[in-house]
Amino acid sequence: MTSPTRSALSAVLPTFGLCVRWDDLELRQPDDVELLALAGLAADGVHNPEVAPFSWPWTRGTDEEVKRNVLAHQWKNRGRTAADDWALSLAVFRHGEIVGVQQVSAKNFQVTRSGLTGSWLGLRHHGQGIGTRMRLMALHLAFEGLDAAEMVSEAYDDNPASNAVSRRLGYTANGLRITAREGHSVVENSYRMTREQWDARPDDLRSEIALEGVSSVRQLFGIDQPKQLTHRGKHDADRCEDRQSG
Repeated sequence: MTSPTRSALSAVLPTFGLCVRWDDLELRQPDDVELLALAGLAADGVHNPEVAPFSWPWTRGTDEEVKRNVLAHQWKNRGRTAADDWALSLAVFRHGEIVGVQQVSAKNFQVTRSGLTGSWLGLRHHGQGIGTRMRLMALHLAFEGLDAAEMVSEAYDDNPASNAVSRRLGYTANGLRITAREGHSVVENSYRMTREQWDARPDDLRSEIALEGVSSVRQLFGIDQPKQLTHRGKHDADRCEDRQSG
């Protein structure tokens, strides 16, 4: 059952009503209680200390500093709901336990139908195939729910896990650039998945992924006009449970 608080939030901010579910995994926007659990997960470790997979060092510092970085980023992204600049920063739950974040964002999506994904997993959840599955769920949301024409993923050359997920899911290499990270130059790879590639994906990448609350989010982001949303959307049949992190 969806909690009264989440129902009230989603009535005002439809992103709180969005949920993507695949077997034991759920993607949904966390409330403040769940955000504290997410911040604690990040403070426990997101990557080995000797690597730097992110463009800004939000995982560096004391536990309190890392937690504040997570809260600030999530709170900021809650407000990114304009048609020309939106972000869905969704917590990843496995059997109700919060394990990471999967983000889908875009600028000028109404015109370009192009978006970007990004993610992280708590260190203790690495190596279990979750990263591949949650990326696939994000692509399903983008292509089947939001009518994307292409999705882009970016990863530094020394982030083998993210690069491997992109290759595994059939992205096309989309060039590279030299950029700065923590005072050093590093190669950043870009990958592109088109609608045509998504539609032609092999059977082992086709799964029963359920979407809830997409119609209201499409209206919020200006993908559909209000007059087109006079009935319940086809994606809203399956409901996701509103579970606390375990």
